[in-house]
Amino acid sequence: MSDAEFTVSFAGPLVTFQDSGRLGNMRYGVSASGPMDRLSFDAAHAALGNLAGQTAIEISLGGLILQCRVGAVTVAITGGDFVIDHAGHKSGSWTILTIEKGERLTIRAGKAGSWAYLAFAGNLHARDWLGSQATHSPSGFGGGALQTGQTLKVLQTSVRADRLGEVPKPDFAPDGPFRVVTGPQDRHFAKEALNRFVTDQFKVTDAYDRMGMRLDGPMLNLEDALSIPSEPITRGSVQVSGDGVPTVLLADHQTTGGYPKIATVISCDTCRLTQLRSGQSVRFAPVTAQKAVDVARQYATNKARYLAQIAVPRGTLEQRLMSENLIHGWIGD
Repeated sequence: MSDAEFTVSFAGPLVTFQDSGRLGNMRYGVSASGPMDRLSFDAAHAALGNLAGQTAIEISLGGLILQCRVGAVTVAITGGDFVIDHAGHKSGSWTILTIEKGERLTIRAGKAGSWAYLAFAGNLHARDWLGSQATHSPSGFGGGALQTGQTLKVLQTSVRADRLGEVPKPDFAPDGPFRVVTGPQDRHFAKEALNRFVTDQFKVTDAYDRMGMRLDGPMLNLEDALSIPSEPITRGSVQVSGDGVPTVLLADHQTTGGYPKIATVISCDTCRLTQLRSGQSVRFAPVTAQKAVDVARQYATNKARYLAQIAVPRGTLEQRLMSENLIHGWIGD
């Protein structure tokens, strides 16, 4: 093993270091942070054979350009449908490739998705805060946002020729409305507001970052609910402000809030939600708390099975060629 070094030729806004999150600190007012799309983040590490939860780079629609100055390392890129340009060769995301000294890697927004993940076969060096390198974007604590001109170091790198190529995408996340458990302050909303929330269509606005996603749609009228005391909130909480506009709270959400929560998006649907872009439509479908638990358990089982499958090395090019039936016949003299 050796080390690799990169120069950040360009980094868009909200391109940050993220590990699996800073858990156990909400009582102190510190949110967990971590990846917006946890499934794609975990898939990048599994496909490389990394330990779960290692630090990777979360890439926004602004994109990222890296220039390899020292060494070589295999990387995985997952997440949204981004465009990858590696040493002049273009491809889509959900791929594994090796970057060598002198080569450039460009990752930019493609047809769909808001977040991509770049994981390294090695240890990406970043600042630590409260036992985690996950970046809390409002404060900059943790690994922090990448800056143009910055130098990145990846320690104990390896080149994994047996993992190169396409990464299978997960196929167990459902399409359709985002499932929610209504409450806990649904009683503070007018009945017609509750009906509109689960029957009408909303759209993602430009007010969307790692803290939350503000939606545009029917007004959700309140009934004297703005004086409720602040209480703990969580990722997926749908908080409604005094103007009747809902916001879905995400990875860097505040830890307490005094606005009423009309519902909570179930945990296994938040990854899919975060990949939406401004202007895309959002619909919600209510489920019971027990149904949400059952769905989450099945999702966890499916996810574990999927990650285990993509973690299996595929063999070197020579090994793959030897395993294929490349001759289907012969021609005599």
